[in-house]
Amino acid sequence: MDLPNWRERLYIIIFFTNTPAGKLFDTWLLVVVTASLVVVMLDSVAAINLHYGTLLRALEWGFTTIFAIEYLLRIYSHPEPRKYVWSFYGVIDLLSILPAFLALIFADAQYLLVIRIIRLLRVFRVLKLTPYLSQANFLLVALRGSRQKIIVFLLSVSTLIVIYGTLMYVIEGPPHGFSSIPKSIYWAVVTLTTVGFGDIVPSTPLGQALATVVMITGYSIIAVPTGIFTAELANAMRADTLVHECPSCRKPSHEPGSAFCGRCGSQLFQQKVDTPAEQ
Repeated sequence: MDLPNWRERLYIIIFFTNTPAGKLFDTWLLVVVTASLVVVMLDSVAAINLHYGTLLRALEWGFTTIFAIEYLLRIYSHPEPRKYVWSFYGVIDLLSILPAFLALIFADAQYLLVIRIIRLLRVFRVLKLTPYLSQANFLLVALRGSRQKIIVFLLSVSTLIVIYGTLMYVIEGPPHGFSSIPKSIYWAVVTLTTVGFGDIVPSTPLGQALATVVMITGYSIIAVPTGIFTAELANAMRADTLVHECPSCRKPSHEPGSAFCGRCGSQLFQQKVDTPAEQ
């Protein structure tokens, strides 16, 4: 087997899932990614790390070695290695192995090992094995369609938060815990989102009245972004069900089950005429 054919076959196995070998590769990759995440989580538990730290580190280095080999094979087999390296998944693949090697060189890089949890993003690469991932396109379309509305909504809410926080700072002031406008804005965010930590609370009747207004405002607007996104999601799903191009006026889509064009009235489907042999 010559080298170009070997690289081509390796590329198909690693980057595609429409072959038995590709599906098997992605399935085992999913198993390894899941196992490595379990090791990372167990390693963060002090009691488990105390008794099984050596074993967990050995397993982690084993997984890191596997991911490093896989990363190099992807670069080797890809027709445009630079394109893969700078792609989204290429960066994720690199970040999943880089902290472990940096920790060998720099002692302070031990804190970077938490980045290993970014391997979870690699699961999305393997999820293309399932037919459900195509439905994610509806979410992307809905996010794009509602982006401007949500931005306007967030700007409006941010303005309200600044106003409420400034008013509370003027009403309560430092003696009651509202020591600055930023801290008062923090209180406004916590109250408006109905989280309510309770670390800062108004004490005066006027401050409590303003807090009541903020809480009612929070309940009034908390469903707005959900409604915007839901409406866009419904539009995206409805647009996907609009099918059949009119053969006469070329109207691109019609409601499901339509027999005639809504613009020109032409029949969308040609009736089948039985041939003598079929009669």
